[in-house]
Amino acid sequence: MKVHFIGAGPGAPDLITLRGRDLIAQSPVCLYAGSLVPQELLAYCPPGARIVDTAPLTLDQIEAEFAAAQAADQDVARLHSGDLSVWSAMGEQLRRLDRLGIAYTVTPGVPSFAAAAAALQRELTLPEVAQSLVLTRTSGRASSMPERETLAIFAQSGTTLAVHLSIHALARVVTELTPFYGPDCPVAVVYRASWPDERVLQGMLGTIEAMVGQEPIERTALILVGQALAHKDFRESALYDTEYKRRFRGGYQG
Repeated sequence: MKVHFIGAGPGAPDLITLRGRDLIAQSPVCLYAGSLVPQELLAYCPPGARIVDTAPLTLDQIEAEFAAAQAADQDVARLHSGDLSVWSAMGEQLRRLDRLGIAYTVTPGVPSFAAAAAALQRELTLPEVAQSLVLTRTSGRASSMPERETLAIFAQSGTTLAVHLSIHALARVVTELTPFYGPDCPVAVVYRASWPDERVLQGMLGTIEAMVGQEPIERTALILVGQALAHKDFRESALYDTEYKRRFRGGYQG
C-alpha cells in the first residue's frame, strides 16, 4: 500500500489535477483537511471508502490511521489544501511514514498565490518591475519564523511579496513594509481565492487596513504586495520581440 499526498488546490473543486482526482478514486481510505479542502472532492472517493476529517486529529491519530490502512493493505489519499510544498505539515507526516516503513507519493496542487493572482488577473512578475516572487508569512502560534526570515529583509528587494497566514497581523505587515515600499505601493487581499465566497480588496499600503476594517477578514486570506499588481507602463518582454532570435522562431545561433 501507499499513502498518496495530494495537493487539493486552493478551493474550487475543479482546480485539482487529473492525477490527484484519479488517486482519490482508487484509494479505499481518504484523509482530508476538512477546514480547507472542499467537500465536493470527496465525491471522487470510491464507494464504501473510509473518509476521515483530520482537522480535529493530532499527528499521533493521523499516524494511527496510516498504520491501520497499512495493516489492511489499503491505499490512502491524503488531501491537503493548495500545494504540498509550502505550509502543508506534510514533512512531519513523511517522517512518521518513514519510521513505519510505509511508501508514499506526492502529487502537486495549484497553490493559493496562483489562484489569488488569477482572481486579480495579474502577472506577478513584469519586465524591469519585478522578476521574483517571495512566499512568506509572519510568526504564529503554530510556527515561529527563523531569525533571518523577516518581512524587512525580504522587503529590501522591492519585489512582489505573497504574505500567507497573516491577515490577523495586517497592521504589522503594513508597518514593516511601508518604509521599503512606500504608502502608495499597491496591495491586494484575496480571501478564499477560487471559492464561491471569494472576496478581493485592492488598495495601497496606506489604505488597506481601513479597507479590511470595513469588510473584516479573519482567516484564509493572502496579502499580495508590490508594484507588479498595478503597474501598466512596463517594457514588453523580449520573448515575442521580432528582433529576439530563438530556436523556435529562426535565426538562433546557439
